[in-house]
Amino acid sequence: MTGPTLVMGILNVTPDSFSDGGRWDTVDAAIAHGMELHEQGAAIVDVGGESTRPGAPRVEPEQERVRVVPVIQALAAHGVAVSIDTMHATTAAAAVDAGARIVNDVSGGLADPRMAPTVADLGCDYVAMHWRAHSTEMDAADRYVDVVAEVADELAARVDVLTAAGVAPERIILDPGLGFSKVTASNWPLIARWSEWAHGHRVLIGASRKRFLGAAIAQGGGDGADPSNREAATTAVTTVCALEAIWGVRVHDAAAARDAVSVVSQLTTAGYKAR
Repeated sequence: MTGPTLVMGILNVTPDSFSDGGRWDTVDAAIAHGMELHEQGAAIVDVGGESTRPGAPRVEPEQERVRVVPVIQALAAHGVAVSIDTMHATTAAAAVDAGARIVNDVSGGLADPRMAPTVADLGCDYVAMHWRAHSTEMDAADRYVDVVAEVADELAARVDVLTAAGVAPERIILDPGLGFSKVTASNWPLIARWSEWAHGHRVLIGASRKRFLGAAIAQGGGDGADPSNREAATTAVTTVCALEAIWGVRVHDAAAARDAVSVVSQLTTAGYKAR
C-alpha cells in the first residue's frame, strides 16, 4: 500500500439496512449524507440500494437503479469518489456510467454470472467479497473447519474467474465478508490472519457495527445489542487495520475512522511498528 488506510463511507439508500435503514432513502437525503461522509474524511462513498442484512428481502435491479443512479450522478458531479454496492451487473454498468469508480459486489460475482465480463468491459476497480449465500440463507452457511483456509480458497477461485473474464488482477480488491455466512467467532481469525487470504491483492475490511462486534461487547459486559452501541468497537477494528496497512475500511462513521487512521499515521511516522 502506498498511503494510509482509506475510509469508505457507507451510504445506504434503503429502507431496511440493519443500522441506518430509512435514514437516507430519498435522493435528497442520500446526496446530503454522501456529501457529509465526504467532508468527514471518506475517501470513497459506497452507495447501495439493496440491504444485505441477515434476512433482508431481495430488490429487483430496476428498483435498485432508481434508488442509486441519481445519487451517484450528484455525488460524482461534486467530485466525490463513489463506489456502487451491488450484486447486479446491470446496476454496476449504470452506476459506472453515472460516475462510480468502483464496483463493490458482496457476492464476488456469484450472484450474477454477467458481473465478471461486465466489470472487465467497464475497466474499473472491483471488490470481490467472500460470499456463500443470499441474506435469507447466509447464517446457515456458517460452517467451517478452517475459516481462514476456506475463505482463502474460495476467494482464490473468484479471482481465477474474474481474471479469466478479463479483469486485470491489479483492479481486484478482496473482502473477507465479515458477517456474511460468519455469525460471530468465524470473523475474528479473518481479521487476525488477513494476509493468508489476501493473495497479494488490496484488502477491504467491513466490520462496521456488525453482530460479531456486539457479541464481543456483550462478553466484556457492555450492551452490544443495539448497532449504534458498536461504534467504538468498529473504530478499534479500524485502528488495527490501519496498523496493518490494510487498503481500506468500510464504515458508517467516517469521522471516527478518519481520526483513527490519522493517529496511526502519526505513530508510524514516529517509528511505531506493529509486532
